[in-house]
Amino acid sequence: MGAMWGITDLTTYVLGTIAIVLLPGPNSLFVASVAARQGVRAGYRGAWGVFLGDALLMVAAAAGAASVLTAYPPVFLVVKYAGAAYLAWLGLGILRGALRRRRDGAAAVAPAADATVRAPFRRALLISLLNPKAILFFVSFFIQFVDPGYAHPALSFLVLGAILQVFSALYLTGLIFGGRYLAAQFARRRALSKTLSAGVGAVFIAFGVKLATASAG
Repeated sequence: MGAMWGITDLTTYVLGTIAIVLLPGPNSLFVASVAARQGVRAGYRGAWGVFLGDALLMVAAAAGAASVLTAYPPVFLVVKYAGAAYLAWLGLGILRGALRRRRDGAAAVAPAADATVRAPFRRALLISLLNPKAILFFVSFFIQFVDPGYAHPALSFLVLGAILQVFSALYLTGLIFGGRYLAAQFARRRALSKTLSAGVGAVFIAFGVKLATASAG
């Protein structure tokens, strides 16, 4: 069957995108944690940061940034270690907040929680742009489904990007409302809430370590 909209295998792309979106990552974890701490509106501010970051990475991939990353490994190394350092720094901040709340008691829970999710849109955007795994998706998966002989490749990238954003929006919406529900349950269990916060911080640090070992191909 011929390529539709210049996309070589739309079914495979859709199935692969669903699988990749559902994989746990720093973007989805951050949005869920923001929604759990500050509510649905703040969760969506974080989600918009993810959408914008993904859109910018798509444009960069369509413009040829993927070939730059693979042709010049030092460029990828800079992106990789910057992303890993930012995730680790964010995780340490969440851990410090959890430890401070454990030390100071329940009275400090709300202010400390607010401090850990200040400017969710900007933080989510930075996480998305500095996430080597997201970059690798556009380098090794996203661009492979565009027919190089198609006369309008911009249309192909637009369709592929729209599909990714739709599934991402559905998934993040589920996380936002699910995170808010869990927050209501944890609000009645202060000790469990503090433990969960510490766990989220540790996971972000683990993401940073894992991303520091990623390769461009």
